Amino acid sequence: MSESRTGITYAEAGVDIDAGNALVERIKPAAAATKRPGVMSGLGGFGGLFDLRAAGFSDPVLVAATDGVGTKLRIAIDTGIVAGVGVDLVAMCVNDLICQGAEPLFFLDYFATGKLEVEKAARIVEGIARGCAASGCALIGGETAEMPGMYPAGDFDLAGFAVGAMERGGDLPKGVAEGDVLLGLASDGVHSNGYSLVRRIVEVSGLGWGDPCPWGEGMLGVALLAPTRLYVRPVLAALGLGGIKGLAHITGGGLTENVPRVLPAGLGVEIDLGAWDLPGVFRWLAATGGIAEPELLKTFNSGIGMVVVVDPARAGAIETALAEAGESVARIGRVVAGAGVRYEGRLL
Repeated sequence: MSESRTGITYAEAGVDIDAGNALVERIKPAAAATKRPGVMSGLGGFGGLFDLRAAGFSDPVLVAATDGVGTKLRIAIDTGIVAGVGVDLVAMCVNDLICQGAEPLFFLDYFATGKLEVEKAARIVEGIARGCAASGCALIGGETAEMPGMYPAGDFDLAGFAVGAMERGGDLPKGVAEGDVLLGLASDGVHSNGYSLVRRIVEVSGLGWGDPCPWGEGMLGVALLAPTRLYVRPVLAALGLGGIKGLAHITGGGLTENVPRVLPAGLGVEIDLGAWDLPGVFRWLAATGGIAEPELLKTFNSGIGMVVVVDPARAGAIETALAEAGESVARIGRVVAGAGVRYEGRLL
């Protein structure tokens, strides 16, 4: 008489479908809180539906952006402080969309890990939902991938995908000319670029993530995990005033590489490094790592997270509107004949 034998299950192979279903149920309220005009479906389908006409567009052009959080995730994993990286993920995508003149409409995330920890994953996705709600875009879907053997215990990765729209003819940059004014919007720290260098400098310093922050209050790890600033609502409001010709999100490549991306051939910019105060985190990084000023400006945002190129006649009104919306604004330079970025003065 043969013995009955039970085969190996998917859970025994390391993938827990029940945990995935539990996560979906946990995050449904957070996703529902991001609903906006145009959303046609919630989580759980094979795709997310969005009605552009219901969102108020008559002749729309779609704009898409995708990004991640980079090695900032390593600090989040090592400290267990994961809620803020969801905001980072959204910010890195939607801040890019507005640089094209687009309003962010909806967002999808991709979360991958070796073993799904529902509580940790939920905190991350709830952070994504907070970032979406603050940007006026809906979290309409995503993917949770549990892949045993692909990631060390406790590790995870994130990617985000944002779609926005503009009315035809509203794309940026447009009409940038010599003499235009550069307005710099303050960052909230390092944001989400340059963290491989940040982590190397922390290693050199001998400090741990739980040690006191050398330039401020609280723990070092918490300070370095400050989420990327979301510029969407203030910038969209300012765009409605007219006079904004270009927007540059200051991410990898810093001011040196990102500002020229909005300039036509034959034009460059002069930036006054004395127009704003270099935040303490960058002073500490530069001093501890022996970073030269050109390297600092090409690696980090150096305190300016978004640059707005404006018509000189509208600069005052736009500066006031952005400040009233909560942004710290500085006139940091102007568009000139030539190419690239020319710096005046010193940061350090």
